[in-house]
Amino acid sequence: MTTTAASQASSPGIDSAYAWIRLAISMLLATIGGVGMWAVVVVLPAVQAEFGVDRAAASMPYTATMVGFAAGNVVVGRAIDRMGYWIPALIASIALGAGFLLASLTTSILGFTLAQGLLIGIGTSAIFGPLIADISHWFNRRRGVAVAAAAAGSYLAGTIWPMVMPYVMQSEGWRFTYAAIGVVCLATMVPLVLLLKRRAPLAAAAGSRGSQRVRPISLSPTALQVLLVVAGFGCCMAMSMPQVHIVAYCMDLGYGVARGADMLSIMLAAGVVSRLASGFLADRIGAVKTLLIGSVLQCLSLLFYIPFDGLASLYVVSLVFGLSQGGIVPCYAIIVRDYMPAKEAGQRVGIVIMATIFGMAVGGWMSGWIYDLTGSYAAAFLNGIAWNLVNLVAIGLLMWKARRSAMAMA
Repeated sequence: MTTTAASQASSPGIDSAYAWIRLAISMLLATIGGVGMWAVVVVLPAVQAEFGVDRAAASMPYTATMVGFAAGNVVVGRAIDRMGYWIPALIASIALGAGFLLASLTTSILGFTLAQGLLIGIGTSAIFGPLIADISHWFNRRRGVAVAAAAAGSYLAGTIWPMVMPYVMQSEGWRFTYAAIGVVCLATMVPLVLLLKRRAPLAAAAGSRGSQRVRPISLSPTALQVLLVVAGFGCCMAMSMPQVHIVAYCMDLGYGVARGADMLSIMLAAGVVSRLASGFLADRIGAVKTLLIGSVLQCLSLLFYIPFDGLASLYVVSLVFGLSQGGIVPCYAIIVRDYMPAKEAGQRVGIVIMATIFGMAVGGWMSGWIYDLTGSYAAAFLNGIAWNLVNLVAIGLLMWKARRSAMAMA
């Protein structure tokens, strides 16, 4: 055996034990850093009350967070394609911790919004699209499961943090809570990122085994990217209504912040189950079919929010919604890896994730705007359902093109 062959044999690679260890570290990193996506949802009522603004203005920090998150997914995604994961992730983790510390000191809704968008949003991006793209290089046989598990970290964050934050806020206020989160992020995320310094095995991923996973489709890469962007934007316009406004919705119904935060946690805990189940399903029937199933179920579950507004009913509907929609976004990343070159994964996944995040950002703001116009969230739910139908049209076209290509190759 030559020296080169020996080094290749001894180095951790695709589907190796190291790949699973790396996945576990990535999930922990995402569970901690994912607080950047959900903390602003929990503090929204307190921030609105302190700064004396209406619901639409109070929703702007969330929108800014998602805009920064979206931009970060593309920028950090391109960076990991060129230099590996850990350096961009280290910078982003520091920005995230600093963002929470600075946001806790702001004296206006504008300052709070800027801290959320420029630091927290961009900082959080490293634990989603770029992390998913990185982990996708380490798996072939169980890529769907691995990608879904990495994406589940953000939902684990949404399960844990909204349950913890209200209790700290009750005794110490939202500012102390934000400062504490910043310290926790800096103290834990930096060491975890340093454990991920090994470069992804792109050479191996581009080899014969990896190339077997690149599937034919009668669409150009640009056309496929556009379809995924439209589908991602539409599904997350719909998804944003319950996820962004469930806490405020519960306050309006007289159930309180803690109940709303509990529902958000249940929704996201169910989303973890949905993501893992979708990963297994995608490995068996394909990501496109799995995506269609998730989108149809999400649309149906949104309908349930309109007639059922009792406390017990909302708990059940939130559970059903989480089980329906959790696996949708990871499917976009799997589709990118199935149909596009591995060397472009970071950028391509980042663009699709950016579209989903813009959907969450615009949808979160639009739901608040509709509420201010109508005094009710019923119209906002209907708006989400309409956007979900746009998503289904794009997915239907994608499935049709994929099926035609598969039949032509048979």
